Amino acid sequence: MPEDDARSRIAHLYRRAGFGARPDELDAAVAAGYEATVDRLVDLSVADAAAVRSPTFTPPAVIASPGDEAARRAAQQADQRANREEGRKLTQWWIDRMVLSTTPLRERLTLFWHDHFATSIQKVKEPELMYRQNQIFRAQGAGSFEALALAVAKDPAMLVWLDANENKKGKPNENFARELFELFLLGIGNYSEADVQEGARAFTGWQYRRQTGAFALAPNQHDAGAKTVFGQTGNFGGEDVIRMAVAQPASAPYVVSKLWSGFVRPVGANDPVVRQLAPGFAKDQDVGKLMRAIFLHPEFVAPAARTGLVKTPIEYVAGALRALGLRAAAVGNNPPQIMDSLGQQPFAPPSVGGWPPNGYWLTTSFALSRLRIASTIAGNAKLDAITAIPAADRPAAVARLLSVDGWGPSTSAGLAQVAGDPKALLTVALVAPEYVLA
Repeated sequence: MPEDDARSRIAHLYRRAGFGARPDELDAAVAAGYEATVDRLVDLSVADAAAVRSPTFTPPAVIASPGDEAARRAAQQADQRANREEGRKLTQWWIDRMVLSTTPLRERLTLFWHDHFATSIQKVKEPELMYRQNQIFRAQGAGSFEALALAVAKDPAMLVWLDANENKKGKPNENFARELFELFLLGIGNYSEADVQEGARAFTGWQYRRQTGAFALAPNQHDAGAKTVFGQTGNFGGEDVIRMAVAQPASAPYVVSKLWSGFVRPVGANDPVVRQLAPGFAKDQDVGKLMRAIFLHPEFVAPAARTGLVKTPIEYVAGALRALGLRAAAVGNNPPQIMDSLGQQPFAPPSVGGWPPNGYWLTTSFALSRLRIASTIAGNAKLDAITAIPAADRPAAVARLLSVDGWGPSTSAGLAQVAGDPKALLTVALVAPEYVLA
């Protein structure tokens, strides 16, 4: 294919399989070719050469005398202060990982699974638990989907988030079983209320022990009786329920539709492309193989897909920083607050359903927030290379810097008006539709 077309397709691949490409990355990828670039991006057996030092966490304060109310309040306040500071550092750490990663698909999948298995620090409270869950997505997000689902089900952050400690023999709490079927594994309409009720019994006794910081099964709280789930009867535990759920005919199309919707364009489980990809995924549940099939599918680079998604704020900020060689500190010293102003704070999805997609991010309010953050980012960028060329050539140079194919007539006219001011030029480019669309 012509080089311009190849460059456009590979730039699109980098936007979806990561957070966009720097110009040097894109040049190297065009020289290697599209399929070779897909193979390199999906090869997550390699370590991330630019991994950022992990944050450290303070153990929860210990109250020496449980009856001392003043000591209890002081310990609680100390925990809250530590959690706020550690939450700030945790958000900055993850944004920096997205920006600097040499294996961007790993971080992009981590973000996808964080949205899919949505869990919020607002209820979990402890940043270390959110970090540990984040590491599960990073380590297992491209492997077996069943293994990932089981790891998340036993993850302390998820156990806290969906009230596992309240799920006890004789008084089952259905929160986790319901969300497991509805949002994580099957989708609405592909399970019965009886499946939820019996499934909840299977998860009784699954607890988070704050003393050890780990998952534990409390035998005296586990319902060991026979249960009927998805038409099968047995003395099932939670592991059995997950195994049976992912084996249901509806599971593979549901998961494939979620991944296609997150990386390509919104689809339902009955979309033709999902019907093509689901049988292969059902055989091995290998997410990495599925991602390769998605990126090599002709529909991935079709016009409907090229304009099928709007960058979420996290993708937007990480992509802009990556393109400009900046780090999270370039957006300010309180990343959680800044990301919250954009509507998407990492580690704090609004509900178990995750964040809304696409058109949700195109409101006037979010557009103004993007403009403010774009101005901040542009103010911290090194623009000597843009300043050194004639004003008439600057819009094209910024397009190359941001790996954008080019500017439409309206954007070109707007950029021409501010071409004499490189900071203003970059700011306008960062909020242009050609850049905001993923």
